[in-house]
Amino acid sequence: QVQLVESGGGLVQAGGSLRLSCTASVRAYGNFAMGWFRQAPGKGREFVARITGGGFATDYADSVNGRFTISRDNAKNTVYLQMNNLKPEDTAVYYCAARVVTWSRRPDEYPYWGQGTQVTVSS
Repeated sequence: QVQLVESGGGLVQAGGSLRLSCTASVRAYGNFAMGWFRQAPGKGREFVARITGGGFATDYADSVNGRFTISRDNAKNTVYLQMNNLKPEDTAVYYCAARVVTWSRRPDEYPYWGQGTQVTVSS
């Protein structure tokens, strides 16, 4: 069983930064592709960023490209999401997710999820 625990959310003003962390309790963490998703009130869960198991490839939604950076430290079983130049429309609950081997932009293809962490950006 894979358990994911996110941290680092909070309230920030527009233009500010936050760094989210997600730590996994699992063996062979490097075998898992990781993704970040978010869900705003009244909306579906949307893709934000993903990273391959070895961390050599990353991919971003157009809405965050150039502002957010996904990275991972496999020695710590942790994936990060550095969020810069935050905007009010980034307000959402952010989730990390894990998937064995291959990565995906589709949330329904990730079997393992964290509990989510709230990010609120004030204007």
